Amino acid sequence: MKVTLEVKPRQKPYLPIEAEGIVPRTFFEGTDSLTVFRGNKELPLEEIFNVAIEGEAESVDEVEIIILGDSSRIKRVGEYMDGGRIHITGDIGMHCGNFMSAGEIVIDGNADAWLGREMRGGRIRCHGSAGDYCAAGYRGEKRGMRGGTVEVFGDAGDFTAETLAGGSVIIHGNAGDLSGVDMKEGELTIMGDTSRACANMSGGMAYVHGTVNDMIPTFRKIGQEKVNGEPYTRFSGDIANRGKGTLFIRNYKYLD
Repeated sequence: MKVTLEVKPRQKPYLPIEAEGIVPRTFFEGTDSLTVFRGNKELPLEEIFNVAIEGEAESVDEVEIIILGDSSRIKRVGEYMDGGRIHITGDIGMHCGNFMSAGEIVIDGNADAWLGREMRGGRIRCHGSAGDYCAAGYRGEKRGMRGGTVEVFGDAGDFTAETLAGGSVIIHGNAGDLSGVDMKEGELTIMGDTSRACANMSGGMAYVHGTVNDMIPTFRKIGQEKVNGEPYTRFSGDIANRGKGTLFIRNYKYLD
């Protein structure tokens, strides 16, 4: 089943749309009453999108949703997604892939904050950049992403992989401040630079292939090791949290 959702032009394009019902299971099970919220108004899906459905599916994994047009202010797409595929051809709004447990989301553009929030499984690939709190837990939540993979081919914002508790987060560009803060389990890879990486880390594995600025002083330096044939410094910590995490860093600078 192929579901094409083309965003209609709107008089107030900056007014956010809440669209948590846009998941493959919704269309697999069939519904004549799918709605979204524009501001505080509940509206039929067809008022925001041109909807076209082709073919049938025998399981949710055979459903693909394609979103066309300006979807940069559309929030919560893929929330609780448990199978199938969503392909977003442009940018996407906040909270894409919240609590996702299976399936795949592909974003051709950029993603706003909270991409893959508290994700349980599946895969998210963002070919642009991601905002703050990518693959993180919500404010006050002790456990963030718990499984699956989030891969961002551009940069990511502050608090990337905050409270990471499982799964894999890969940032091909730079990450902002406090990436991996309060990390518990899982694996974080940053190909570029970041700052104050993995503060208060208690477990898991992190790699920074660029430079960590303002290196946290409460990590214990273990020594030099080779990663892919290149020399890296291995740290353990954060000892301020009695942590047993492992951090491999290509270059680092302590706060002056």
